[in-house]
Amino acid sequence: MTRFTYTLVLAPPIAVVAGLTGCNDTAPAPEPWIDAREPCADHNPLRNVYFGDLHVHTSNSFDAAINDVRNGPEDAYRFAKGEALTLPPLSEDGVGTQTVQLDRPLDFAAVTDHAEYLAEVHVCTTPGTEAYDSGLCQDLRAGADEALVRFGVGLSRSEPERFAEICGASGIDCLALAGEVWSRHIAAAEAAYDRSDACEFTAFIGYEWSAARQLSNLHRNVIFRSSQVPAIPISHYEEPEAPGLWERLRNDCIDELKGCDVLSIPHNSNWSNGKLFNPQYTDSPEDAAAAQLQARMEPLMEVFQHKGDSECQNGVSGIMGAPDEFCSFEKLRTGAFEDCGDGVGGQGMVNGGCVSRRDFVRGALLRGIQQAEEVGINPLKLGIMASTDTHNGTPGMVSESAYPGHFGRREQDATARLTGAVPAGPRNSPGGLIAVWAEENSREALFDAMKRREVYGTSGPRMAVRMFAGWGFADDLCDDPKMLEKAYSGGVPMGSDMHAAPPEAGAPKLLVSALKDPGASGQPGTPLQRLQIVKGWLDESGQRHLEVFDVAGEDTGASVDTETCTPEGPGFDSLCAVWSDPNFDPDESAFYYARVLENPVCRWSTRDCNSLPEDDRPAACDDPDVPKTIQERAWTSPIWYENAGA
Repeated sequence: MTRFTYTLVLAPPIAVVAGLTGCNDTAPAPEPWIDAREPCADHNPLRNVYFGDLHVHTSNSFDAAINDVRNGPEDAYRFAKGEALTLPPLSEDGVGTQTVQLDRPLDFAAVTDHAEYLAEVHVCTTPGTEAYDSGLCQDLRAGADEALVRFGVGLSRSEPERFAEICGASGIDCLALAGEVWSRHIAAAEAAYDRSDACEFTAFIGYEWSAARQLSNLHRNVIFRSSQVPAIPISHYEEPEAPGLWERLRNDCIDELKGCDVLSIPHNSNWSNGKLFNPQYTDSPEDAAAAQLQARMEPLMEVFQHKGDSECQNGVSGIMGAPDEFCSFEKLRTGAFEDCGDGVGGQGMVNGGCVSRRDFVRGALLRGIQQAEEVGINPLKLGIMASTDTHNGTPGMVSESAYPGHFGRREQDATARLTGAVPAGPRNSPGGLIAVWAEENSREALFDAMKRREVYGTSGPRMAVRMFAGWGFADDLCDDPKMLEKAYSGGVPMGSDMHAAPPEAGAPKLLVSALKDPGASGQPGTPLQRLQIVKGWLDESGQRHLEVFDVAGEDTGASVDTETCTPEGPGFDSLCAVWSDPNFDPDESAFYYARVLENPVCRWSTRDCNSLPEDDRPAACDDPDVPKTIQERAWTSPIWYENAGA
């Protein structure tokens, strides 16, 4: 597979300081847990980029099983490693009739089935179980909308109760059974993990915690660092609120289980009606501890996936700055909306209720800075990643040119995908990928990179993007053969806090570079168009501001013929810039992240429309709310500057 690597210079390893657990500063740090494996042959101190998918559902998830998906965790890992799978529609023998395969294997993946219904789905899909013939199980197997609603609504209750006809009258212990299914998830990841020195594929153990209060999305993907994981996945039934989830993960994993470490990654804030990123901490000791726990447990957020983009939204209140023409990217909701203001709403998961500035990366990051200035802790210091949220067991299936949908039979052909497939029909997306800068492709190296936020998300392409910030970068650093060595030694990478400014330092300088996706055999990657820096900050009065700067590249007029999907016009194979903030104020806390845009290509929906006879094309093919083209992109994790006097 293609591997992006920077090997321009041989440099000593970058030091990574582990936090000491004892009080004696002279005591050695405890050895970090490493799953048994051979050392990776490809170990690069300047770090390689690895691409993966950490949001993957299989037949063990209720909303996959109800749509005739038969691929389990073992299949999903095989697919991520490059093998072919089949999808609905099913044959008379219950076998998928569509064959799909990635054009390039992934480097890593995690199956993240919903923890809430692992037992119930197993009961309903396994003949001979005590509740197999219950009405709810029959409806699930038949794909009835009534079953989908019942399972979905069960996640919205503040005091959730399991289905009595499955976990009550039948005598089934659903919590214990969930543990048995979970053990098979663990076994699948263990079997898929490449422990040889080739280090070709990393399989993480994970699941999804799926609370949805008032049908506002509060979901998190829980990813473990090693094979040492709790015996039971902590679901919405055990902990219906996020703070309870974090405490249980800390207690059951980090504190109680040797070798266990874990991250919780929130996703689809665009469906949360202001609730997902709405910390209200005070400066009390209890709140300080809670804010620190949130920051520890959630260093990342998922900016993009099957259910749309969560970077930004023009027109939300409470943020000053010019509209951003690229904020209309892949939105599930179109047209006018009610603004949440400083409040919250409900019904976001059915595209209803109010929209909040905090539903998007920029508003969430600004809220984090605001909390830091109010209570001294930033609970929303969020790195940026992306994934697919596939419900087909097909991690990394992100190509616009070969999109089979993500919901089994509900998206089994072009017409189905264009006419109302959940959640938003033709406005659905193939989703994205997480990219990680790590020394090697192992669980420990990848997880530690995620923990320090040296990661970024893409809407699908595998472009290689790096960002650093420092006080003394040379203006010609892009042309320096020791660029990376100097960037690490003289600055900090994406996901970091800036070091304190030296005397008379002036404005910080950001180094940003991007290499286009080289593509696969016979499928060249798309040229880059431009590289941008997004800045957010609070002024002295506490007002929120945003500004977008073009720092490299330009709009060359490149386009795509939507009838043939043939690209037209020039672009760039690489872009690099050393940029200094022209409006820097040392008294204002701020964040900076990079956004990289490709030239336009045909969107999957356009390709589906073109594949149908003109008379058979559904209304979506002429709907102005369904874009004909897409500008794929990447978003880096931010770098933060904190006002030293705050």
